[in-house]
Amino acid sequence: MWFLITLSKEYTTSLTFSVNYKNIPQDKLLENKPTKEIDIIVKSTGFNIIRSGFGDKTITLNANSLRKKSSGSYYFLTKNQVNTIQKQLHSGIELQQIVLDTIYLDIGTLTSKKVPLKPNLDIKYQIGYDILEPVSVEPDSILISGPEAQVKNITSIDLKVIKLENVREDFSKDVEIVLPKNSGNVKFNAKFTTISGKVEKFTEGTLEVPFTIKNLPRGVDLTILNKTVEIVYVVGLSNFNKIDKNFFEVVCDYNLSKDNNLGYLLPKVIGKPDYVKSFKVIPNKIDFLIQK
Repeated sequence: MWFLITLSKEYTTSLTFSVNYKNIPQDKLLENKPTKEIDIIVKSTGFNIIRSGFGDKTITLNANSLRKKSSGSYYFLTKNQVNTIQKQLHSGIELQQIVLDTIYLDIGTLTSKKVPLKPNLDIKYQIGYDILEPVSVEPDSILISGPEAQVKNITSIDLKVIKLENVREDFSKDVEIVLPKNSGNVKFNAKFTTISGKVEKFTEGTLEVPFTIKNLPRGVDLTILNKTVEIVYVVGLSNFNKIDKNFFEVVCDYNLSKDNNLGYLLPKVIGKPDYVKSFKVIPNKIDFLIQK
């Protein structure tokens, strides 16, 4: 009897509720964890106060009327949320006071952009074999979106390392994207990409290629023993029969020799097929005499 009488009396006490936020503008995003709990002073009977301790103890606050404190920092006054909170309390419980008068929110502007993916390759090819063309990354970029302050600092995204040994044939691997540090609020539209490569046996070839001399002054004649140079090149077998001497262009710049007081010309390849992996020029110096 005493217990029932006690619970039927009115009391003023403090209750703690978890907080959710709604109506944050669509182009905005919470960047840091906001206030998760608030204490409120209520007045009600003991029965109602005990009952309020059961079930969902969460209050939703309306964030549609934010005030700006500084760049990225906003706040709202809890006194403007009295009616909103009262409607969420159990029947018979009267809100007396919200202990915290101001709630601060760190909010960033949402933005998005495409960012390139960076392969991380550790590939060793079998002797005589190599990659035929640049490794393919598909997709080679992904769309990221999130707070502007975080998105703008991401200029590229690394991929997990691919480690292959003794490779002699084409390969294709699904590779996981490495999420950048401090990107917890950034969303990525993909988690994997595919890296593939065409591998082929390479061979060596040689060609005799004529060269030209540029920047030779009028009236200056040079005596040169050889009119051609030998190009030793490395190319994939599938392209070997495509190559002839007309695919290479070799020039010697007379001004380069003159300005550096050289008694020889330096042959330089200024044109070659894209599929030639490497090359060297023999000889790399061409002696000359000036005829007077």
